[in-house]
Amino acid sequence: MTEQQTPQTAADQAEQNAQPAPEHVDVILASGSPRRKQLLEREGVEFTVRVSEVDESLEPDLEANPPEAVKKLAERKAGAVVQEVLGEGYVGMAAIIGADTMVVCDGEIFGKPTSLSDAKRMLRRLQGNTHEVLTAVSVWLVSAPNAEDVSLGFRTFVDRAAVTFHPQTDDELAEYLKLGESFDKAGAYAAQGEGARLIKHVEGDLDTVIGLPVTRLLNEFPDLK
Repeated sequence: MTEQQTPQTAADQAEQNAQPAPEHVDVILASGSPRRKQLLEREGVEFTVRVSEVDESLEPDLEANPPEAVKKLAERKAGAVVQEVLGEGYVGMAAIIGADTMVVCDGEIFGKPTSLSDAKRMLRRLQGNTHEVLTAVSVWLVSAPNAEDVSLGFRTFVDRAAVTFHPQTDDELAEYLKLGESFDKAGAYAAQGEGARLIKHVEGDLDTVIGLPVTRLLNEFPDLK
C-alpha cells in the first residue's frame, strides 16, 4: 500500500523556497569630492554623501610616514561622519566610507597647493619623474537595531600607484596652471582632467590616482553594491 502525500499548495512551496531577505545597508560617502562620487556612481552603488569636516593637519611623526598618515586621515573622515550619524539616533545597517589621497615625491607629501607658487613648485618637482600616489579607504560598519544598541567595526586599506610625468617646460606648466584645476588637488594636478596630458605612464589603478580604488573597494566589501 502506498502512502498518499498531501499535494503542496503554491503558498506552501513558496514558503519552503523563501530565503531570508538580506538586510539593507545604507552606504554613506564621507567626502564631498565629485571625483569619488562619480567613481561610485560608475559602479552602480547607491549612496548618500555627507561631507566630513575634520582637521587634516599632520603631526611630525605622521608627515614622516605617508602610508600611516593617509590611513589616519581616511579614518578621521569616516569616523567624524559615524559620530554625526549616531548622534542623530540612527537605526539600521550602514557602511560609511572615508578616503584620502596623497601624492608622495621623494618621501615628501604633496598636499593641495596653498598658492600659485606652491603649485608651480610641486609640478616642477614632478615633471619628468616618477612619484607615488597613495589612496586610503576606511570603511566603518554600523549596526544599530535601535538607538541604544550599537556595534561598530572598521577596516582600512591603502592602495598605491606609481605615476610618471612627461618632461615639461616652465611655459607648459604655466599653461596648465592657468586652467585652474590644480588648487584643490593633491600634487597640484587632476589625473581625470587636463592633468592627464602631464602623465606619461601609470603603474597601478588609475582610480587610485583619481581618488578612490573602487574596484578593490567592492571586491573587499561586496555588500556595498
